[in-house]
Amino acid sequence: MSSLFNTTPSESMVKLKSFSQPKKHGLVHRLADRSRLLPNLSLTRVSHATNEMLRSFKSPALAGSRENGVAVQAVPSSVLASKDSPAIAVPSTSQALNVEINDWVTSSLSVVVVGASGDLAKKKIFPALFALYYEGLLPEEFQIFGYARSKMSDTDFRDLISSTLTCRIDAAEKCGDAQEKFLKRCFYQAGPYDDSSGFAQLNTKMSEQEVSKPRANRMFFLSIPPNVFIAAAGGAAEQCSSKTGWTRVIVEKPFGRDSTSSRELSDGLSRYLREDQTYRIDHYLGKELIENLTVLRFANLVFEPLWNRDYIKSVQVIFSENFGTEGRGGYFDQYGIIRDVIQNHLLQIVALFAMEPPVSLDAEDIRNEKVKVVRSMQPVQLDDVVLGQYKGRKEKNFNLPGYLDDATVPKGSLTPTFAAIAMHINNARWDGVPFLLKAGKALDNRRAEIRVQFRHIPGNIYKHKMGSNMDNTSNELVIRIQPKESIYLKINNKVPGLGLRLDSTKLDLQYQSTYKKELPDAYERLLLDVVNGDKRLFIRFDELEAAWELYTPMLHEIEAKKVAPELYPYGSRGPVGAHYLAAKYNVRWADLEEESL
Repeated sequence: MSSLFNTTPSESMVKLKSFSQPKKHGLVHRLADRSRLLPNLSLTRVSHATNEMLRSFKSPALAGSRENGVAVQAVPSSVLASKDSPAIAVPSTSQALNVEINDWVTSSLSVVVVGASGDLAKKKIFPALFALYYEGLLPEEFQIFGYARSKMSDTDFRDLISSTLTCRIDAAEKCGDAQEKFLKRCFYQAGPYDDSSGFAQLNTKMSEQEVSKPRANRMFFLSIPPNVFIAAAGGAAEQCSSKTGWTRVIVEKPFGRDSTSSRELSDGLSRYLREDQTYRIDHYLGKELIENLTVLRFANLVFEPLWNRDYIKSVQVIFSENFGTEGRGGYFDQYGIIRDVIQNHLLQIVALFAMEPPVSLDAEDIRNEKVKVVRSMQPVQLDDVVLGQYKGRKEKNFNLPGYLDDATVPKGSLTPTFAAIAMHINNARWDGVPFLLKAGKALDNRRAEIRVQFRHIPGNIYKHKMGSNMDNTSNELVIRIQPKESIYLKINNKVPGLGLRLDSTKLDLQYQSTYKKELPDAYERLLLDVVNGDKRLFIRFDELEAAWELYTPMLHEIEAKKVAPELYPYGSRGPVGAHYLAAKYNVRWADLEEESL
């Protein structure tokens, strides 16, 4: 490494260009391989150190750079000003090399949605990009490109997404004008995911729209089936990587089905992308109450001293939907509720909740603590798992179909649509505290929340006023992620009047009444974070590996033994077995004690 920092700028050009090649002998790839053995190694710090070295160069030949200044490529003057392209101003050396800082005076932004004709793109990604646009959070020079196998023109593409674009109430007056301007910036290129020729055509189309600025930053969202992730990432990296700015690629879950398939996916992506270019997105981490979780804990003195085994009896993370697969059973059946929700969404929430205080708000400091706490967790045992599958139920005037009634679900499928899991963290802070995770479809309500149940008061002098069930009077902190976002603390209080009668009540923060502004969608926050290079809410490869190691043995055991899920009626509270699992750890599911949302 020292020889790299002691070279002249011209000599460094040759050495640094090798970093961009998808070969395993490059420095960054060797460090990535070593980081699997050395979990505390920060690739970002390596990139930062390299970037500092690049900033010291004064050679005007180094006019361009890829992500984080690691893969430098000179931009010949013939490219900057030729008879076939308009002359553009060449940025200063410091501007060109410091690609971590978005200088939108000299840069444009191109966002490519790969899989642009799919449901996720139409329902979430394009509306989120539009919201960022009308909120003024995208640079002046930006373009949106759709890429998919479907044949359509730019006009057809604009018509396709126009019906999905809506404005929040506070921006409704200017919505029509904003939509028209936004759609003019949208373009489409048809092509296959597994053939680089289509991406070469995409690159040509992108370059035609990027001529107004000397530097072009490019961002790709892979909204496609996992079996073509690697091929599409390779086509985008080889044909469409920016020559003058950064290139970042967002990968949507699922990140494999087990440890082996997840590792194969990570290794495949690493052939074309560095870790600092890869953004593994879990949209649940972009929700307002999840981002507020660390603020609530670390910015309020009242909570952090209580955040341990001495005061907390149990932690419950609950996710429930009041609808079934609704024709998506074919996709869902490949994964099931554990892979689809618990192993990623709920485990990520537990990691943020239970991690030690990070050194700073830097992305790597936060992600280091998440990895540490995930590695402190015990692998899930089958004895700590309850599986369920919803069955049909007759109402007065209609029938609610069961999971196996979905025509897209294989006959006799044992795939669970409900799971309750007990997890344990083997460290000084959480030893002996059960973390109960529950997720299911076709339940009695829709909700996602974290419930922190505190221990009983030792020697409570009001015990005789609280009834026989002390659990009903225990303090509880509830963080409701959706719907009706809120944070409230259940406390015991004297009922006004003569005599002494106690009641359980809430100290309640309701977001809708306290903050009048509509909350942004999770994808808005996460897409903006990618633009800004903020990786706090994205999953690092070693964290993903550690997460799969917790669940893979149990998932394989369920499949090998063909464990049959317990049936529960559509619209019920789930299988009875979940209550026995909670009772095993001397707790009750607290969400069942409350009124429906």
